[in-house]
Amino acid sequence: MTEFVRLKRIAQVRYGLGQPPKLAIDGIPIIRATNVSQGRITTQNMIRARLSDLPLHRAPLLDEGEILVVRSGALTGDSARIPAKWSGSAPGYDLRVTPDNSIDSRYLAYCLLSRPVIDQMKLASSRAAQPHLNAEELGDTKIPVQRLEDQRRIADYLDAELTKLDDLANKKRRLVRLLNERIDSRILQHVGESEIVRSDGGSPTLPIRRVLMKVTRSAVAGSGVITAYRDGQVTERGARRSEGYTMSASTEPLGQHVHVGDVVVHGLDGFAGAIGTSEAYGNCSPVYHVCTPRNGGDSWFIGRLLRLLALQGYLGNFATSTRERAVDFRNWDLFGRIPIPVVANTEQREIGEWITQLRPLRTAIERSEALTAERRHALITAAVTGEVDIAAASGRNVTEGVTV
Repeated sequence: MTEFVRLKRIAQVRYGLGQPPKLAIDGIPIIRATNVSQGRITTQNMIRARLSDLPLHRAPLLDEGEILVVRSGALTGDSARIPAKWSGSAPGYDLRVTPDNSIDSRYLAYCLLSRPVIDQMKLASSRAAQPHLNAEELGDTKIPVQRLEDQRRIADYLDAELTKLDDLANKKRRLVRLLNERIDSRILQHVGESEIVRSDGGSPTLPIRRVLMKVTRSAVAGSGVITAYRDGQVTERGARRSEGYTMSASTEPLGQHVHVGDVVVHGLDGFAGAIGTSEAYGNCSPVYHVCTPRNGGDSWFIGRLLRLLALQGYLGNFATSTRERAVDFRNWDLFGRIPIPVVANTEQREIGEWITQLRPLRTAIERSEALTAERRHALITAAVTGEVDIAAASGRNVTEGVTV
């Protein structure tokens, strides 16, 4: 039988760090909101601090089985259980939940990811101008609680079934990763054979302005916002998530139009990978360089080449100034003087075809991952609320219908 109990009756709810400590490259990991993703701990943008600089009297290091809940921002309410791998890390600036002996920590972590609990947290966090959840509000959240032995059985079932979903998603991501590695390896081979690497006898280079022509088109009313993301995708912002690009650029006037196939370079964030070839029509900010290939070059190849040169640190060597963490390339004359390898158009087109062939596969995988996420939420919700008979469901194939 399921009973709904307030979280504060079965767990202690506390805050993490009040203020960020002095950071260190080789210190204790600090798990923040950016490291919490739908029940998982990720290493994206993880920061560290020395143990001596952490206020352990106020925020002790995390133990396995504790749960972090994001307390503010777009990800408010998202949560993840601390596995053994991250035990001994420091809590970030969010809420930490320490279950008592009456509840299985894995089961509680799944409850916090279920639709009824997420809806309660969203309602509580929406009372402020910006999404925000405090310890009292989280503590008042009602959790579906079952007998301890049933909790463990449900957690075991979800552990096994969600692993199947995760394994399927990982196989698809690995396929795309291998195909991208093949493309990058082929391009970097040309870089390695050029004068950039081999000063004596390397293949020739040309300044970027001899390979690309900067264009300026008037903005078209009603068009979407084109954004260069740091993973190399350039597309209409409404087609993607809200992170992965520099917010400062989004507030600037949308002063130029972009066509499909244009090479787009972010003048400040390009060094971090915000370079690529546009997949959509729309308008973009003046902080971008919008370019078309000269002499029959392939825009998909050139966009990928420039991004790789940026990520390798090569383009940054030619910068004369920086703003915060950004290498400043808003000056086209400066950027256009940078030498890049000369690659035959036939080779450019072949590699460009590889790149374009990846696009529909990537789109299919993104749809599949969205379906997997929905299936994941539905499965968790049904299990913790008692809507599904765990014994009967154990033989069911949860990955059915979640294919590319």
